[in-house]
Formats: sequence, structure tokens, C-alpha cells
Amino acid sequence: MQESLTPAGRRIVAAAEELFYTRGITAVGVDLVAERSGVTKRTLYNRFGSKDRLVAVYLTQRDERWRALVLAAVDRCDEPLDAVTAPFDALTTWSETNERGCAFVNALAELPDPEHPARAVVVDQKRWLRDLFAELATTAGCAEPGVLADRLLVLHEGALATQPLPLETLAVTCELARELVRAATRHS
Repeated sequence: MQESLTPAGRRIVAAAEELFYTRGITAVGVDLVAERSGVTKRTLYNRFGSKDRLVAVYLTQRDERWRALVLAAVDRCDEPLDAVTAPFDALTTWSETNERGCAFVNALAELPDPEHPARAVVVDQKRWLRDLFAELATTAGCAEPGVLADRLLVLHEGALATQPLPLETLAVTCELARELVRAATRHS
């Protein structure tokens, strides 16, 4: 992560997160972020250099909070099999205050340039979750942990993608994840 943020830098990132997540990255200009954070545009640019860099910092900080929530959910599990689906439990908690779906997928849709600094943050976040699923599945003794990890990631992302819709898919998704893990242990 970047060096420690000043109080103004923290206000800028907090304002950017609220605005980028609720309104969209391309719909929000630096003027509005500066105004909401109580700083000048010059201060924003002095601290972050560009809107692109600010987007990357916003997503990095969001990712750090997400990973901490997931790892805490994993740590609470007494059984390795339960740990495999702990990211779904974390998603249930996370979704209580994040109603627009996945900020990372939303950002990916808005940032088509493969060189945008935020895209690397998004890719890293998704790889991390997939690798965590594989690691947890291996520890639990699941058959084909890589295949299971891919399936769990797709299921997890599907739950995020349908979250903004009035479909109530999260509980069904969590149960399906548990079924996949149980099936993988029967075949190991």
C-alpha cells in the first residue's frame, strides 16, 4: 500500500470511495471529490497525482478491508471444511452495507484501459480470493482444489453481480457453495 495518508488524504479517499461506489468512477470528477473532502483540487493532485491514482488507492483500501473481513471469518472457523466457505459468510456481512455489488467489478466495467492502475488492483483482488479458496480447499482435503476454487470464485462473483437486484440470491449462493465443498470432500 502507499505511504501513510495525511488527514486530508484520508478525507479525500473517504469522499472518493463514497462517490465512486455510489455514483460510478467515470461519473464523478475530481472537483466533486475535492469539494466533498474539504480540500482544493490542487491538494488532491498534490497528494494523488491523478484521478486514476486516486481510484487505485480507493480500491486498494477497500481491498484491505475486504481481505481483513474474509480472514477474520476464516479464523473463526473450527473446521477446515467450514473455512472453505468462510468468504461467503464474509460476503453476507459485507453486503449489509455495500448494496451496489462489487466495487472491483464495477470499476473493471468502467475502466477498459488495461494499463489503468486500478485494473491491477482489481485483478490482484480476484486472484487473491481464488488462491485463498484453493488454499482452504487443499487444507480441508477437497478433491481438485483448483477446480473447486474456480467454481467457488465464479459463484461468489455471481452473488456479487446479482446483489443490486431484488433477487435475494445470497443465501442460496452460500448453500450452493457448501454443497460444492461437501461434494468435493466425498470425492477426495
